[in-house]
Amino acid sequence: MAAYACHAAGTRGRRHPEAPAPTRSDYQRDRDRIVHSSAFRRLVYKTQVFLNHEGDLFRTRLTHSLEVAQLARSVARSLRLNEDLVEAIALAHDLGHTPFGHAGQDALNHCMRSHGGFEHNLQSLRVVDKLELRYPQFAGLNLTFETREGILKHCSRTNAQALEAEEPGGVGARFLEHRQPSLEAQLANLADEIAYNAHDIDDGVRSGLITQEQLQQVPLFARYRAQALSEYPSLDMPDHQRRLLYETIRRMLSAQVYDVIAATQAALARATPADVDGARHAEPLICFSPEMRSESQALKRFLFDNLYRHPQVVATTDNAQVVVRELFQAYLSDPKAMKPGYLARAAAAPGQCERVVADFIAGMTDRFAAAEHERITGRRLLV
Repeated sequence: MAAYACHAAGTRGRRHPEAPAPTRSDYQRDRDRIVHSSAFRRLVYKTQVFLNHEGDLFRTRLTHSLEVAQLARSVARSLRLNEDLVEAIALAHDLGHTPFGHAGQDALNHCMRSHGGFEHNLQSLRVVDKLELRYPQFAGLNLTFETREGILKHCSRTNAQALEAEEPGGVGARFLEHRQPSLEAQLANLADEIAYNAHDIDDGVRSGLITQEQLQQVPLFARYRAQALSEYPSLDMPDHQRRLLYETIRRMLSAQVYDVIAATQAALARATPADVDGARHAEPLICFSPEMRSESQALKRFLFDNLYRHPQVVATTDNAQVVVRELFQAYLSDPKAMKPGYLARAAAAPGQCERVVADFIAGMTDRFAAAEHERITGRRLLV
């Protein structure tokens, strides 16, 4: 590994000291704890774009996280970064996501607007720091500082100040001091963007809500589709359209990965960070070239306008938001409707009841939230 990579021997450690594992590094241990957590398993039934019940082959938060981990680990190897750490961050980055994707997050944030709001990155940190209950010595998974730093991709100043008060010099400090996270954290963040742009194209076309013809408006897609057809003209046949889509996406992914590697190597050569802290005090170093950044943003705009805001998607997400808002009000009015562990937490800290309710709802899968809403209200909004 490079000098600017996060070497496991140099970790800042865990909030609760533990003896090292005999056969695994600290970052391998983090990854294993994440994979074995309840929150990770629940990702299989949490929405990416399409609700879980809408089709067996659409991505979920779990498959998305696996794709991010694969991409990030591949790039990490080329850049001589710590593959175990970047994989742990990638696998954990969506643990705090609500049911129903961003629609659920927006609804829960609205419900919590007078109680500190709700943000899924901060919730992911709460999951690994407090909400997973697996060990007798501590709450949470007791992950290393470096993994926790990578999980907290975004953070408001107010939330950073609260984290700093609880853990001086901890994961909130960089937001107050305007520093970057580790290169592994930066890489997991960019791999997240590359993965969801690619697989949302695949899922969007599979759903019938967007077409390959529409995607010809997107220069990045159009260029690699033309390349695929030039090399394999038979892919233009009607019965080969799925293969054409896969080949186009594969080429897009490869081009973006190679672009990140080349652009990052150039940025590292300019910044010459001597170690991990040197990278943290530099500008963001894991990056696209300006040209690829522009093309990636054009793709994101296309997906937002034509897929995420498609009337069929909006109709479903509108109902999903109603489910989250009504569940929140129902549990707030009657905490006994929650599971016993959450009821006990609400009873022990009456001033924190809203946060306990938010934790309960955020941990739900799509199908559990829909079933709970139907049980409580007698109405079925999601079928």
